[in-house]
Amino acid sequence: MSGPREGNLEAPTRHAVDWKNPAFYDEQACFKELERIFDICHGCRRCVSLCQSFPTLFDLVDEGTTGEVDGVKKEDYWKVVDQCYLCDLCYMTKCPYVPPHEWNLDFPHTMLRAKAIKFRKGEVPARDRFLASTDVHGQFAGIPIVVQAVNALNRTAPVRRAMEAALGVHREAWMPELAARRFRWSASGSGDHPVKDGERTPGKVAIFSTCYVNYNEPGIGHDLLKVLEHNEIPYVLVEKEKCCGMPKFELGDLDAVERHKQANVPVLARYAKEGFAILSVIPSCTLMFKQELPLLFPDDSDVQRVKEAMWDPFEYLMARHRDGLLKTDFRQALGRVSYHIPCHGRVQNIGRKTEEMLKLIGTKVDVQLNTVERCSGHAGTYGVKKPYHEVAMKIGRPVFKAMGKTDGDGRGPDVISSDCALAGHHIAQGMQRQQLPVPELKHPLSLVRTAYGL
Repeated sequence: MSGPREGNLEAPTRHAVDWKNPAFYDEQACFKELERIFDICHGCRRCVSLCQSFPTLFDLVDEGTTGEVDGVKKEDYWKVVDQCYLCDLCYMTKCPYVPPHEWNLDFPHTMLRAKAIKFRKGEVPARDRFLASTDVHGQFAGIPIVVQAVNALNRTAPVRRAMEAALGVHREAWMPELAARRFRWSASGSGDHPVKDGERTPGKVAIFSTCYVNYNEPGIGHDLLKVLEHNEIPYVLVEKEKCCGMPKFELGDLDAVERHKQANVPVLARYAKEGFAILSVIPSCTLMFKQELPLLFPDDSDVQRVKEAMWDPFEYLMARHRDGLLKTDFRQALGRVSYHIPCHGRVQNIGRKTEEMLKLIGTKVDVQLNTVERCSGHAGTYGVKKPYHEVAMKIGRPVFKAMGKTDGDGRGPDVISSDCALAGHHIAQGMQRQQLPVPELKHPLSLVRTAYGL
């Protein structure tokens, strides 16, 4: 690359994704932009430790005929694209050449463009499309006989071998179980309350339950409800919802993302207009409404309205604390907690709110906190797929080791925790693989509920 190599010192700027433009799907133009970006990345290499996309790219360059990007075969570009799971860490935390820098480098959204082209060409396998259809395989949750049978079968080696052959799910990858009772079936709203003095954050909450909490771990949702009730914050469950669309986004199926948006946004916008804070427990879902949908649909006023109303739960709780409205009557010690900050939490530009909350608890009762800020490697469906599971375990290895860190007395953590429930289970499995002691796994909201003694 010619020109200055000084990096951008300003905050990253995101540009809208022009995915409705037919030129977006011009493969030759996309590959030209990939070549330009790969050339800059090759000359920098700061992101080599983030995921497998960058080592794959740099190996292709180093093993090519010229030692530069022009020596890499164009068909091998797909190897880089397939390793990207759109975590956004390169853009938001590492790359010095993102906008407003003149080089205007957007690695993740160029990967998205390539994935969208691949999807539109019909080159995404049916099994990958099925794995990304969370509403489809979640529909069996809450049907007792089916749940018991499915969960029992999924624990057996023959079924896992069959799943690997049919669905490409690695036979040793952790898979979530179906819940015996869906969150949305077992939760209801709470009453209203008068506006309190100093109440600047929205004093009422609408909960977008997410597929994972609804179908797999409803206990996380109930922990949130208990924390809200204790703080006298009235809440309702969003009247109806579909998957946020993030799994389809990661495949490049942008038409499906639009269908999910058309189902969710009009409903959520009504709550936003009525002054609700909308809370989503899963960081990927929160990010979808906060960033990706607004960039895909920049002219949709309802999308922008939902963006402004969407909160991470701990972002909301710490805002209430700043307003002097959060109860700090913590009663139960949590002991030694190893806490992992997930990628889709880091890139929301909200700061380390869960860590702040856990430290706030620590001023009242015993909490010894070890915070780990690095990708676990799970990345949605990436970490369970046969071609990538071992790579995901390799990416997460430093996290597994750091989460099991012992103090001077040789004691490790009592609890491990992550805002991303999937990452938490992946970390627990990785620690087991590394023959490290595996403490109890609890979501941060479960820890807060415990600290309150609820």
